[in-house]
Amino acid sequence: MGFLLVLAAFWLPGAVFGAAIGLRGWTLAAAGPVLTFGVVALAIPLLGATGIRWTALSVTLWTLLVSAVGFAVTWAVARFTRRRHADAEPAERPRWSWRAHAFAALGVAAGMAVGALTVLRGIPTPGTVNQDWDAAFHANLVRWIAERGDARPSTVGTIANLPDETHYFYPDTYHALLALLFGKGGLTVMPLLNFASIAVTFAVPLGVAALCRAWRLPAVTAGAAAAASACFTSFPYDLFWHGPVWPYAAGVALVPAMLAVVRLLLEPGGATGPLAVGVGVAGLAALHTSVVFVLAVYCVLILAAVLFKFEALDWRRAWPSLVAAALLAIGLGLPQVLPSLYNAGGVTAAVWPNAATVTGAVGQAVTFSPMANFPQWWVGVPAIAGVFLLARRRRLVWLVGAYVVLGGLYAATVSMENGLVHLLSGPFYNDNYRLAALLPMIGAIGFGEFVHTATAWFAAKVRPRLPKLHPAAPVLAGVVLLAAVIGGFSRGYVHLNSVHVNIAYRGFPAVSADEETAFAWLAQHTVPGERVLNDRLDGSVWMYALQGVHPTQWNYYGAPRTSDVGYVSAFANRLEDDPKARQILRALKVRYAFVGQGNAVPDQPNDAGLQHLDTTPGFKLVYRNAGASVYEIAGQQDVVAAGAAPGSAPGDGQ
Repeated sequence: MGFLLVLAAFWLPGAVFGAAIGLRGWTLAAAGPVLTFGVVALAIPLLGATGIRWTALSVTLWTLLVSAVGFAVTWAVARFTRRRHADAEPAERPRWSWRAHAFAALGVAAGMAVGALTVLRGIPTPGTVNQDWDAAFHANLVRWIAERGDARPSTVGTIANLPDETHYFYPDTYHALLALLFGKGGLTVMPLLNFASIAVTFAVPLGVAALCRAWRLPAVTAGAAAAASACFTSFPYDLFWHGPVWPYAAGVALVPAMLAVVRLLLEPGGATGPLAVGVGVAGLAALHTSVVFVLAVYCVLILAAVLFKFEALDWRRAWPSLVAAALLAIGLGLPQVLPSLYNAGGVTAAVWPNAATVTGAVGQAVTFSPMANFPQWWVGVPAIAGVFLLARRRRLVWLVGAYVVLGGLYAATVSMENGLVHLLSGPFYNDNYRLAALLPMIGAIGFGEFVHTATAWFAAKVRPRLPKLHPAAPVLAGVVLLAAVIGGFSRGYVHLNSVHVNIAYRGFPAVSADEETAFAWLAQHTVPGERVLNDRLDGSVWMYALQGVHPTQWNYYGAPRTSDVGYVSAFANRLEDDPKARQILRALKVRYAFVGQGNAVPDQPNDAGLQHLDTTPGFKLVYRNAGASVYEIAGQQDVVAAGAAPGSAPGDGQ
C-alpha cells in the first residue's frame, strides 16, 4: 500500500498536468514524474508565502488549478494556430504497430523488474536506515516539512545546524513531495525514502523507452534499451549508497523523459511543448541544480545537430515554440536556481581524491563501468558498439556528442587535479560518482541500437531460408537469443548491483538498533519544544527522523564551533563549573544527554562535551542498553512545560 502511494505521488500530478496540456502516449507516461516535481516546485514558494499549509489537499488543489490553466492556454494557442496556419499539415510520426508497442512495454517491464529486485535485495527491510553521510539530513528534512507544513528552503536551516540563517538553501522539492505522504498508510520516513528509490528505478526504463520513441528509434532499440537501463551499477544504484544523493538520482533518472519532451519543440504545433519544457525544467532544477547543467549540455548539442542538419527543423514554423520554451524555461527555472548561489562556493570547493589513472578512467568510460573494480562487459561492450553504430548512421548524433562530453568530463574528474577540471566539475561537487551516473543512459540506448542491428542481421539471414515465417518472428527469435546469452551470463547484474546498494544498509557504524530503541525511550520522556544534547557522529542525528525527538546536533557536519550548540558540545561535561554551558542548555531547553556507541567517522573522536558522563557531576544515568545511554542533567527539570515524563532508574533499558 505504501509503495503504491509513493508511485501515485510521483506520477499522478504530472500525468494530470501533462494530459491537460496535450501530452500523450509514451511521452506522457514517462514525463509524469518530471512534471510532478515541476508542479510541486512552483507550489512551494507560493503556498509558503501565502501561509497555506503544505498538505496533500493544498497540493492537489494547486495541481488542478495549474492543470486548468495549462489546458486553457493550450486550447487558446491551438485555436489561434489553426487560424494562422490552416493549410499546415501536422508532422508525420512513424507509427508503431501493436507488436512494437508491446515489445517496448516488455522491455520497460523487464527494466522495472530488475531495478525493483536489485533495490529490494540490497535493502533488508523497507524501514532499514541508510547509514551513509547525507541520509540523516534527507530523512530529517522530509519529517520537518511534514510536521511544519512549510516547504520553503529558507525555513529549514535548523536541521542544517543553521537556525538563524534565513538565506539557507537546499533543493527540497524531492523531500516536499515525500512529506505529503508522511503518516499516510502507516508510512514513516525510511520506508518513504526506500520506496522512492524503487520509484526512481521505475522512471529510468520508462524514460529511456519514451526517448527512443520520441526520437524515431525502432521499437527493438527502445525495448532493449529500457531493459538494459536497469543493469548499470553507476546509475542508479551507486547513488543510493554514495551520499546517498537521492534527489540528484531522481533528477538524472528524469533526464530521458525530459529529452522526449524536448523533441516536441522540433515538431511545432502549439503550446504543449513549451509548457512541458518550462515546467519540466523547473522540476529538474528544483530536484537538484546540477541536473540543469546536464540538460543544458544535451540541449546545446541538439541545437548543434539541428544547425548541422542532422535533425530536421522548420525554423519558420518552429521559432515561436522555441522562443516560448526558452522564456518559460528561464522564467520558471531561474527562481529554482538563483537561491543555490547562497552555497555555490561550498559546492564547487568540494574535492574528492582521484580514483583512477587517465588510461583507467578512459577505459571505464568506454565500457560504461565508471567507478567499478571490474568492467561490466556484458552490457558495456554492446553499449559502446551501439554508440559507434549510432555515429556511423548519423542517428542521434547529439547523444553521441553528449557521450564524448560527459564521458570526457568523468574521465578527467576521476583522474586529474587541475583548475579547469575543478571548474567544469564544480556544479557536481567535483564528485566522481555524480558524473559517473550520467553515462548509463547513453550506454542503454547504445545497447538497444546494438540489439536492433544484431537482430536485423539475424532476421535478414533467416527470412530467405524460412519464407513462410511471420516477418517479426526472426527478430523476436534474435532478441530471445541475445537475451538468453547476455542475460544468462550477466543475470542482469542483479547480485553485483544489490551488493552496492547494501553498502549503506549494513546496520553499523552510524546508528544501531539499540540506538533506535533508545530514541523510542526518549520520545516517551520528552515533550514538544524540548531538545536532547547529542553527539554529531554517534548516529543520534537520526532521533528526529525516526522518533520526532529534537536533537541539538542535526547532522554529521555538526554545528559551527562558535554557535551555542557548538559550545555545549565541547564543554557540557564542565557544567558544574561553566555558567555559560548551563545558560545555553537552559535556553535550548535540554534535560537529557544522549551518548551512542556508533560513529559515522570511526577515526574521528566524538564531541568532547559528551565524554565520561558516567563520572561527571550533574549527569545521572537514566537509561542504558548495549548501544546507547541517556543521562538526565541536574538542574534542568524545569526548562520544559509540565507533562514531561521523568527519567527512570539506570537499569530501565536492560
